[in-house]
Amino acid sequence: MTADEARRLAPRFAARAADYDRTGAFPVEDFADLRRAGLFGLMVPSRLGGMGAGFADYAAVAYELARGNGATALVFNMHASVTGALSGVTDELADALGLPPEAIDARDRYLRAAAEGSWYAVAMSERGAGSRLSEMATRYSRTADGYHIKGAKTFCSGAGHADAYLVAARNADDPSQVSQFLVPAGDGLTVEPTWDALGMRATGSHDVHVDVTVGETALLGGVEGLALVVAQLAPHWMVASYAAVYVGVARAAVDAAVEHVDARKLGHLPAVRARIGRADAAVAAAHLTVMEAARRVDAAPGDAETNRWVWRAKLIAGTTAADVAASMLEAAGTSAMRRGHPLERLYRDARAGSLQPATSDVCADWLGVEALGGDPDSQGTAPRW
Repeated sequence: MTADEARRLAPRFAARAADYDRTGAFPVEDFADLRRAGLFGLMVPSRLGGMGAGFADYAAVAYELARGNGATALVFNMHASVTGALSGVTDELADALGLPPEAIDARDRYLRAAAEGSWYAVAMSERGAGSRLSEMATRYSRTADGYHIKGAKTFCSGAGHADAYLVAARNADDPSQVSQFLVPAGDGLTVEPTWDALGMRATGSHDVHVDVTVGETALLGGVEGLALVVAQLAPHWMVASYAAVYVGVARAAVDAAVEHVDARKLGHLPAVRARIGRADAAVAAAHLTVMEAARRVDAAPGDAETNRWVWRAKLIAGTTAADVAASMLEAAGTSAMRRGHPLERLYRDARAGSLQPATSDVCADWLGVEALGGDPDSQGTAPRW
């Protein structure tokens, strides 16, 4: 049902995508549609007013949204990663981890707010460190009744529009401890307009400067130092949630190429048909890989074989999106390179897939080290967390 709603919205997003891309403006109309459809509550348990979706449900929704506008789907992914991770901390898991009752109450408040229409951005990456949690310069320290967080974040999709931001920071006294905080929009968060990129131009991924004091319950989980542990044990939200978005972008590129080829009456050319055929097969294979990874996440999150599929999904999705979009542009010909043509935008958006963390090189290195019997989270030359 949720995928049907996303499929209904996708044509609206597609109709607006060119203008948002051209101006680099945030897709406010798309997000108004997402709010009206209740999709901010997608990952929220039904007992808290949400849809109670699993990771596979999310992947199906993200794929359909990205067929309309990849930038909108990518920002939605950030919100889903926050609410999905919060929902993944079940009462049973919280008891096993010894999380304090206050943290569980805060989890439910954040999730209920999402079901009521609030949405969350992720402020994790930093200049010079990327998304490596262990290398972040942002620091936090204890105060009398909470935490003070200070630092600068980059690539914060939806900056200036979200209701709250998941901020990752290291303990000023013990930098090996990396924690995450949900910081409400307002004083202490300053957006610096820096986003003017090749692709995904409408994500509004500006820099955010953080100098804020928050209460105890802003610390997600209520226990310091959980971020690195969660990233290694259950990497699906940090690694594979992007995958469905980029497979959706790749499918949109095939659809756009077919429409262009039909309009130009080029379908009789064997080389054009072959490109479209190969692209169709590649996208279908990537989609199956992503959905298999998502199925395994729902069935056995954090399992060793599940995590292999998570890294495979991100690698294959990123590579496939870039390759397919480039091939579809070539199949369509020079006229598709003009600004404003759907394939020109999709080509640029697809190119970001292999660059977003974990990059294709990091994914491939992780899988190679693991296949050779090593510890993929600590070995290899490509940086992990």
